[in-house]
Amino acid sequence: MPFPGRTPTNPNVAPVTQVAGKSVPNMLASSGMGAIAQAVTGVSVLDRRESELVEQAMAAVAESSPGDAVILQNLVSELRATAELLERQRPLRRPTALGGEGRDEQTLIEHLCALDGLSGDLALPLKSTLSRTHLLTKINFLRGFVKATSALHDLQTAAHMTHELREEVAQSIYTLLAEELLLALLRKPDVSRRTKQRAADQLITIWDDAALEIDDFAPLLESAWHARNRINTAYGTLLGATETFRLVTEDCSPEVLEFFGRDGMSPDESAAFEEFLFNMTSEELTKLRRAMQQQHITSASPAWAAEVLGRQIEELEHSHEIDPMALYRSYQRRQLAADFRLMSGSPGPRRTAEGYLMVYLLDQQ
Repeated sequence: MPFPGRTPTNPNVAPVTQVAGKSVPNMLASSGMGAIAQAVTGVSVLDRRESELVEQAMAAVAESSPGDAVILQNLVSELRATAELLERQRPLRRPTALGGEGRDEQTLIEHLCALDGLSGDLALPLKSTLSRTHLLTKINFLRGFVKATSALHDLQTAAHMTHELREEVAQSIYTLLAEELLLALLRKPDVSRRTKQRAADQLITIWDDAALEIDDFAPLLESAWHARNRINTAYGTLLGATETFRLVTEDCSPEVLEFFGRDGMSPDESAAFEEFLFNMTSEELTKLRRAMQQQHITSASPAWAAEVLGRQIEELEHSHEIDPMALYRSYQRRQLAADFRLMSGSPGPRRTAEGYLMVYLLDQQ
């Protein structure tokens, strides 16, 4: 993506100009900032809000740290390349044939509903893998901007810009989580065929549209993750009342709280919601409760819980800034535990709290 009229000797290094007396890539100069936005939006990489934020961040970084700006420009190029590769793929809903076998939307849905999860990406269409690669590239792209803007000298400008970029990182990670959640439901034998068909249909829509984000198809899940990512667990008596109240104060959707507070909830749904509140598996919570009884402790602390469990307790709140990576790890821990229980026949929830909520949302379609 060389600057017009100049051809760099190394195609991976952009030509330079002077900004504030410093050498920076021409495309990073204020006169070329529109070209950056056009480069990424031209292939449906970023929405308008993301483009404006990236443009502002790139200008600020180019002014303060030209070396960082070069790295960010390379990230722009990588994101654009993955988007172009993805756009060259056939829409998954378009009929085709190979070896005399017809393939269309319905055959793909049936194939996805039959997945057992053991084949991993090998059983999925190539476009799904490219879509995931693109999303991971976008997440790393945005994380690079978070890192660069957090080092800006203008602390007030840096704080606001970094906060906004963290929000965009979180939304992309939530989108990745939703995709993994839908795939997890496809391999669950206790999920109905009709629900799996709807999950498969939603996955096809996600893989076919790189611009799609979680607020476009699962805003309730985004609300739950957004709120959970802003609270720390108090532990206390391990009843979850404080954690539930804090979800309310962080604007978790009332529909989410009503779903997990409704009459007739199954024991597994209640246990899965406890896992969500405490960022732990049911087995870990059982271990803590047993230790509280044995040690005659009436209120647990994070430090005590970490000692009993023998692992670090992650704080999802990070200096009043969200840490979506911590939430991602929380989900993965709980999902692995649910899968193990299903395979081993062990007691406990067979899905995560998000899994139960997603099934409910799919069944409402």
